[in-house]
Amino acid sequence: MMAENKNELFYNRELSWLEFDKRCLGEAKDKSIPLFERIKFLSITASNLDEFFMVRIASLTDMVHAGYTKKDIAGMTAKEQLQALIESTKEFMKKQYQTYNRSLLPLLHSNGLKIVRHYEELTAEQAKYVDKVFEKDVYPVLTPMAVDSSRPFPLVRNKSLNIGALIYDKKKDVTDIATVQVPSVLPRIIRLPSSEDGLTEIILLEEVIEKNLDKLFLNYEIVCAHPYRIMRNADFSIDEEETADLLKEIEKQLKKRQWGEVIRLEVAESMDKKLLKELKNHLGVNDEVVYKINGPLDLTFLMKVNGIEGFDHLKYPKHVPCPVPGMGDYSNIFEQIRKRDILLFHPYYEFAPVIEFIRQAAVDPDVLAIKQTLYRVSGNSPIIAALAQAAENGKQVTVLVELKARFDEENNIAWAKKLEQAGCHVIYGLVGLKTHSKIALVVRREEDGIRRYVHLGTGNYNDQTAKLYTDMGLLTCSDPIGEDATAVFNMLSGYSEPKKWNKLAVAPIWLKDKFLMLINREAENARQGKKARIIAKMNSLCEPKIMQALYDASKAGVKIELIVRGICCIKAGVKGLSENISVRSIVGNFLEHSRIFYFYNDGFEDIYMGSADWMPRNLDKRVEITFPVEDAKLKKQIKEILKIQLADTLKAHIMQPDGSYEKQDLRGKTRLDSQMYFVEKAQSTAKQPEDEGNKRVFIPVESDS
Repeated sequence: MMAENKNELFYNRELSWLEFDKRCLGEAKDKSIPLFERIKFLSITASNLDEFFMVRIASLTDMVHAGYTKKDIAGMTAKEQLQALIESTKEFMKKQYQTYNRSLLPLLHSNGLKIVRHYEELTAEQAKYVDKVFEKDVYPVLTPMAVDSSRPFPLVRNKSLNIGALIYDKKKDVTDIATVQVPSVLPRIIRLPSSEDGLTEIILLEEVIEKNLDKLFLNYEIVCAHPYRIMRNADFSIDEEETADLLKEIEKQLKKRQWGEVIRLEVAESMDKKLLKELKNHLGVNDEVVYKINGPLDLTFLMKVNGIEGFDHLKYPKHVPCPVPGMGDYSNIFEQIRKRDILLFHPYYEFAPVIEFIRQAAVDPDVLAIKQTLYRVSGNSPIIAALAQAAENGKQVTVLVELKARFDEENNIAWAKKLEQAGCHVIYGLVGLKTHSKIALVVRREEDGIRRYVHLGTGNYNDQTAKLYTDMGLLTCSDPIGEDATAVFNMLSGYSEPKKWNKLAVAPIWLKDKFLMLINREAENARQGKKARIIAKMNSLCEPKIMQALYDASKAGVKIELIVRGICCIKAGVKGLSENISVRSIVGNFLEHSRIFYFYNDGFEDIYMGSADWMPRNLDKRVEITFPVEDAKLKKQIKEILKIQLADTLKAHIMQPDGSYEKQDLRGKTRLDSQMYFVEKAQSTAKQPEDEGNKRVFIPVESDS
């Protein structure tokens, strides 16, 4: 039956995000996945949930405090969303710890890794060893904080792990509260002398500190001690119009994150009631935001467990990105780009061509200028080093560093300062907008005049995440794209809007209308009885006008296949509304990050890639770039990539009409993990002779459109 009013057309964005984290938890539960990959997924769910609280729950909390009553696209007020999310997140965390305690811990033990839960489980030899570690390495770093009339309750840092205790002063006959921060500068995992052959044993740092609290409060009796952890509101806003120095203002706001309102208090399930009451009082929280945990707080430590040596047999074989077919050793990259457009597909193939693109430009005497946007980069970025070297070599280097990239602000401030010191012209983004586009422009003097070389991508210029995230990129020296790239940087540095674009579609002004036009064109073709099809792959989908256009296209008869990793507010397969829409989310060994948009266009197929998801923030509040892929061979490759992802039966979760996701019934179906398929194809291509690689058809699958 067709939805009766607009509030029934869409799912709530925040609850949809939680569905994504449930899919990650599903991977942690999946017995067909190697054990150490499962603990990695459980760690990811914890990390995801932390950010969700600091940003999304925090934002809703602010709205409730401000008396904001406007409803979202699903017809829910901020208060209703907050209540639903608190209930849902508590249930979700319960399932996280059921997975940890009932499934993963016993399996780890039976496979040779024991996580000692309590100090009392240690053998005499192990206890002696741990006490020695405490006295030598831990004790000197700790700062015990007793709270009484002369010593106020200290600032508890955001996301820090702490030990809370009730301590009894015999002389004064008074019980006070005390707290000790578990130092993040020390490893949380302590490896123990093994109690039996072949068994690796570890204990967590907080267990050791808790057991040794009497050494920190010598004149007191420890009544009880339990770990706790808080999450603070980390969402900050800046009045950029009134800010004279954006860099200084963001530095100031970053310090305030540690003082934000407490929006989650995690405590051990066994915590003493009086201690919990004291903590709630000092932190200013009520029962609603208290999460009682049956197990170690902050499961992100499992990512460190995943890194313990000796358990490679319980992991997927490590994938090393393969050389890009037909590019040899990447020498003289400009000559290669002149011959043809080059499609990049990470992490199956190397990120090295992108690094070489900037590195060779930095030392090439014929290169006059380099311009690039940076959103998130790695800690020791070769691209930053190359840009700095280019400036030192006298080239005109312009870099837009987005200071407002959430949780990367500090990192980006450091890079911005380094680039300025090297002589680069650094722009700190645009007022009121985040610059999320991924573009690099190299201007080179050649025999026949000035030529512009451009890299456009779906992911960040980060050589480390390029090994973990699936992304696409294009290297080209197309004149129309080169002209557009120049216009983009002129817009970013001088606020000059071009009168027209040759090939690129840029947000926040032009891109949404472009997508609506492409969707509506398919709908019109369907109404005329023509074949019409849309395939769209992205991270998130929640833009109301785009979703409404997709519903209209579905009703007109357009076959719409959506591959959406995370948030998806559209409803799929609802009679009379979205019968022709399917939604799948691929959650696998790599993080799906590429954005690809395919439109059948009456047989004149259009393919676009870019940095933007179909979200209001991407299309209305960010500088984003979408670019066409026009080379026939490259279009064929992308169509084949989409076909394989649509055929995935192992890692694809299919949206049901009620908004939940289910993996497919494999009976009668080919078992296909699209990511592993691409890994194997890349590896087999890398083994082919160079002349075979030059063919550049690295996924030889017939396309059906």
